Amino acid sequence: MANSEGDRNPTEVQMSQLVLPCHTNLRGELSIGQLLKWIDTTAYLSAERHAGCPCVTASMDDIYFEHTISVGQVVNIKAKVNRAFNSSMEVGIQVTSEDLCSEKQWTVCKALATFVAHQQLSKVKLKQINPRTEEEKTEHSVAAERRRMRLLYADTIKDLLANCTIKEDPESKDCSRMVPAEKTRVESVELVLPPHANHQGNTFGGQIMAWMENVATIAASRLCRAHPTLKAIEMFHFRGPSQVGDRLVLKAIVNNAFKHSMEVGVCVEAYRQEAEPHWRHINSAFMTFVVLDADDQPQKLPWIQPQPGEGERRYREASARKKIRLDRKYIVSCKQAEVPLSVPWDPSNQVYLSYNNVSSLKMLVAKSNWVLSSEISQVRLYTLEEDKFLSFHLEMVVHVDAAQAFLLLSDLRRRPEWDRHYRSVDLVQQVDEDDAIYHVISPGLGGNAKPQDFVILASRRKPCDNGEPYIIALRSVTLPTHPEVPEYRRGETLCSGFCLWHEGDQVTKVSYYNQATPGLLNYVTTNVSGLSSEFYSTFKACEHFLLDNRNDLAPSLQTL
Repeated sequence: MANSEGDRNPTEVQMSQLVLPCHTNLRGELSIGQLLKWIDTTAYLSAERHAGCPCVTASMDDIYFEHTISVGQVVNIKAKVNRAFNSSMEVGIQVTSEDLCSEKQWTVCKALATFVAHQQLSKVKLKQINPRTEEEKTEHSVAAERRRMRLLYADTIKDLLANCTIKEDPESKDCSRMVPAEKTRVESVELVLPPHANHQGNTFGGQIMAWMENVATIAASRLCRAHPTLKAIEMFHFRGPSQVGDRLVLKAIVNNAFKHSMEVGVCVEAYRQEAEPHWRHINSAFMTFVVLDADDQPQKLPWIQPQPGEGERRYREASARKKIRLDRKYIVSCKQAEVPLSVPWDPSNQVYLSYNNVSSLKMLVAKSNWVLSSEISQVRLYTLEEDKFLSFHLEMVVHVDAAQAFLLLSDLRRRPEWDRHYRSVDLVQQVDEDDAIYHVISPGLGGNAKPQDFVILASRRKPCDNGEPYIIALRSVTLPTHPEVPEYRRGETLCSGFCLWHEGDQVTKVSYYNQATPGLLNYVTTNVSGLSSEFYSTFKACEHFLLDNRNDLAPSLQTL
């Protein structure tokens, strides 16, 4: 046991709970509200262990519930801090259920929560996490990208909802049953008592989430006249604190019903006294429910009739959010191997594709089983064989400032100056300061006379902390404006890009990574086996390009 404890992450906290009848809903399953309280408590204790002071729940990312939990089963919750920033930290949570009789185990859900360290008399500066395992290093690296996505989330959703056009599909709904949305409206008040709060008097986020789940379930039940099952909670933020003595007013309504699911919106406001002129907005959330039959298959739902005005707005936005939610779940939550090589690019998924682009490269970099294959002229070639992928990694040290190398290499229009595999590059769309889409023409490989073309998303990131690299991540996307044409063979790249580490004054370690796709496999294996030195000559050409242009501070590079 001593060795096991010594190997454990110091922030890791585990909770195991036996599900009793008092924890269940009318279906005899563990109430999601109760589960949320346990999740929040476990995550809170992990955050507090790292911070050394009380913490408050700031936000919760999307949660998808994959499995229900029955009476008599055990819930196992594990939480640990993935990364600490200035005063906030990301806590990763894993929830499994266990049947004590059969010894079977199931994954229930995974969650990511953000906590903020809170001291009344002084400002908190959190110590950094020191990841040790490959998994911890990956989570630590990707946490910075997830934080960036959270900070952009509100504006992203606002822009997407304003620009989304929704087409109704009457055939997907049961038009014979129509329920006015107002009939699903629920309002309930809760008085925050000491058992609902931590030792500083701040209401537990999990308790607020449990109350929200309660009113949302009532609203959903009023639509379907059955006992609904909560399947997902969309990312939400706590906008302000709540303390013991607060009266929390919770309001819920079904915003829209689709063929087999419905979205319920929940709003929480707080006040101290009845005479208080302005109530405080604590948070809002959107929950997705389904109604399951005896075989656990989703049933068809009635059609919702929105109230004119605000009701119609909520109805339209729920349809837009469903599209956004599917994009986010598909692109962000799935494993890299499950993402198709080229994903369609549109305004509703650009933030998530950018996230996936950068996080995929960071995960490839964090792999611990890279093998040094050869070294020529101080250029090292590493390979990684994993599942159905063969990846390679080239590394060299260049006497150029890391920031300048970052500017030069992140503009793909300059890549033909040193890489003969890039015959021409056109900027298709400058999405924002950090993301751009390029159309690349490349000569054919392996004796194939037909040239290739690529549509590539380039996402770049500056370091978040000292010791972290500059990132330039590349992946294929599809654009309606650039379909496949007969003159070219459409090529694809799944995950590739540069990591640039500052090694000293005018010294940068340049690393290039590529997860080889089938079209590149023969070319890669030829170089890895030593039958060709093209990798090395191309990378040395990159070094000469950086040295020749190290004093180039053109405005076009600075404003990319």
